[in-house]
Amino acid sequence: MTTELRLRRSMLYMPGANQRALVKARELPCDGIIFDLEDAVAVDAKAVARAQVHAAISAGGYGYRELVVRVNGLDTPWGLDDIAALAKLPIQGMLFPKVETLGQIDRIVATVDAAGARDLPLWFMIETPLAILDVRLLATRTARLSCLVMGTSDLVKELRATHVPHRENLAFALQQCLMVARASGLDILDGVHLDFRNEESFRLSCAEGRAMGFDGKTLIHPAQVDVANAVYGFDADAVAYAGRVLDTWRQAQADGKGVAELDGKLIENLHAVEAERVQRFAAALAEREGNAE
Repeated sequence: MTTELRLRRSMLYMPGANQRALVKARELPCDGIIFDLEDAVAVDAKAVARAQVHAAISAGGYGYRELVVRVNGLDTPWGLDDIAALAKLPIQGMLFPKVETLGQIDRIVATVDAAGARDLPLWFMIETPLAILDVRLLATRTARLSCLVMGTSDLVKELRATHVPHRENLAFALQQCLMVARASGLDILDGVHLDFRNEESFRLSCAEGRAMGFDGKTLIHPAQVDVANAVYGFDADAVAYAGRVLDTWRQAQADGKGVAELDGKLIENLHAVEAERVQRFAAALAEREGNAE
């Protein structure tokens, strides 16, 4: 389960076979990088991609960015080699695609442990109908699980659906996974937006995902980072308002009251808890930016 606040507004997939992209990622303002050995890598480039990702992570230089590797599934010819080569590197997570059975999870845990990485957090992609239906079982199988990642592109394909602007055809699947993530104390990231050159539609997708409750967005292009950071973050006005909420709530408590009023709105304990989360988020971002100077 997630035990610390992580900034995961923007998690950018970086194809392991693209050497220039791996270098460029050191300068991008994304919260995290998902080094991709799976979908973004052609079959004949799998070994090269693995070697390049190993070299890039070993060389370092990624600063505050959370580093995660998406390996190939254990049912492929490359999964075991991916885990063996990368499990001991200084990464914060290993992402497994198309997780949909408890047997898969048991094998993943055993394989990662055998590779000498017993403390490595695990991330699962939820991207098939079976995974959606059984997501609560999947999310509670191992305490090593840190984050769920929606694979909406594969899910649309598996459903024989189409991509529509507001994703109303995925509403049940997204909300089901969000409910489970929150009940299990996990972070959850929204799927990618394929029309990466259309900033308007991307911003809409981020806004709707944020309103639904996602912690951040998985991205396929550096041009998407700034929008994701803005939509999934808190601006100065939001942070200032959180401070006012807490001041109002604390004064109400000091006065022996169970509720308070601010700007004509009722303030209760639940609002104070959310305000504290906003302040923690802002403090974590400020600390990270201060350390980067």
